[in-house]
Amino acid sequence: MIMNDIHSDETAIEVRDLTVAYGQQPVLWDVDVSVPKGVLLAVLGPNGAGKTTFIKSILDLVPVAGGSIRIHGRPYRRNRSRVAYVPQRGSVDWDFPTHVLDVVEMGTYGRLGWFRRPGAAEREQALKALAQVEMTAYAHRQISQLSGGQQQRVFLARALVQDAEVYLMDEPFQGVDATTERTIVELLKRLRERGKTVVVVHHDLQTVQEYFDYVLLLNGRRIAAGPVAEVFTEENLRATYGGRVAFLSSLLTQRAP
Repeated sequence: MIMNDIHSDETAIEVRDLTVAYGQQPVLWDVDVSVPKGVLLAVLGPNGAGKTTFIKSILDLVPVAGGSIRIHGRPYRRNRSRVAYVPQRGSVDWDFPTHVLDVVEMGTYGRLGWFRRPGAAEREQALKALAQVEMTAYAHRQISQLSGGQQQRVFLARALVQDAEVYLMDEPFQGVDATTERTIVELLKRLRERGKTVVVVHHDLQTVQEYFDYVLLLNGRRIAAGPVAEVFTEENLRATYGGRVAFLSSLLTQRAP
């Protein structure tokens, strides 16, 4: 089993000996990974492997039993403004009575602080973010009236308006249409071109080689991490998924020239 590390002169996220347990049940244990600046990284693993827990650990959303996490060398609580988060769409109350533009403007709150309200400048930033995800026409629509793909685009726009350095996304492609998926992929690639670091919980093995350049394979522990060309191998995928991935050989053959 290959156990590559991701190395870079500038590390965006550094995780060392991360252990997380819910009650007496360990979910992640002794996870080590270094994510360099400016990559698109897919977090892969079977259901229950700890992928969402890994993201939430970085964000201080779940208690950590052991280990350390640094974002650009500092704990998350001291670097919140440099991190944007797109949660799973199913975890959001879409019946909350608010408009699309209001949701996107929420991404500016971290910079404004407690006592300032969004003004003309923040509204302009929100409209620009909506244009990037092709949702300008829906700015004054109630979020409950949107399709699943449109809702996902709104949350991406909210993350964009934060102008963060690190973007954490939990299954952004889940339940979206093909057009939205293409829009998201192009957006992620533009973020990478600007030197941003994007970490995505992903489930579709067939698109990994097309969408991402780095990968972290998880199944309770780290199986492997590194460039897709080195880590996305049949050996590592079988170690991650066991015998449940019957199409591995044909999947990996597809990338051969």
